[in-house]
Amino acid sequence: MLMAPLVRRSWAPQGQTPILRQRGAHHRKVSVMAALCVSPTRDQLRFYFRLYPNAEIQSRDVIQFLRYLGEELHAPWLLLWDRLNAHRAKRTQEFLAQQPALQAFYFPSYAPELNPTEYAWSYWKANRMANLAKFEIQDLADATRRHGRSLQRCPQLLRSFVNHSPLSLRLK
Repeated sequence: MLMAPLVRRSWAPQGQTPILRQRGAHHRKVSVMAALCVSPTRDQLRFYFRLYPNAEIQSRDVIQFLRYLGEELHAPWLLLWDRLNAHRAKRTQEFLAQQPALQAFYFPSYAPELNPTEYAWSYWKANRMANLAKFEIQDLADATRRHGRSLQRCPQLLRSFVNHSPLSLRLK
């Protein structure tokens, strides 16, 4: 999430144009890594995420996140992910090679419509975080965390992200 908000239409009293104040000319952001997990029986869904305020996601971050997911999932699992550099890094690939319970597959190059997590990002940015201008990175991280946790508690919304993807992961 960038410090500069996605500006959407909003409401204001007639004759009082809303003003959205923000700082310009900076490149601070909160990077987010997430996983939308579907059970083998397709009846359970969980959303996990981690925030990285003012940082790029590195292979060590990906590996830590995968270790955490492995502990949470308690079973062999498949990982479908995009082609982020940190996903394809040598260090990440070496880690994956040592994980017998984990099989990783990449989405085709630039196919965001296949990735249900992309629908979560879109919803998160365009609805929950729209028009949210923050001046401090920690305030943005706190708001992002709050909205991410709110998303975790909306199973029907998460289900809609999976069902909207053309992948054959249809949920019950």
